[in-house]
Amino acid sequence: MKSKTDDILKTHKSYSPDEVLAAGGTTAFGLKMGKTNESLAKALENAPPIEPFSDEEWADLMKQLARDK
Repeated sequence: MKSKTDDILKTHKSYSPDEVLAAGGTTAFGLKMGKTNESLAKALENAPPIEPFSDEEWADLMKQLARDK
């Protein structure tokens, strides 16, 4: 089964924690990559809504939660 994460990993380079720390931490790394808090906020506002679970999965989760209380 192919997930959305598989597609993202093929189109976006990932960086190790060591690479991020070597850049000076998360904020410095983001700035070096040309990212800002404002651009992140705008990207999140313009992103399509994502539902992590299907209706069936939500129903199963709610049943499990009620059962395990």
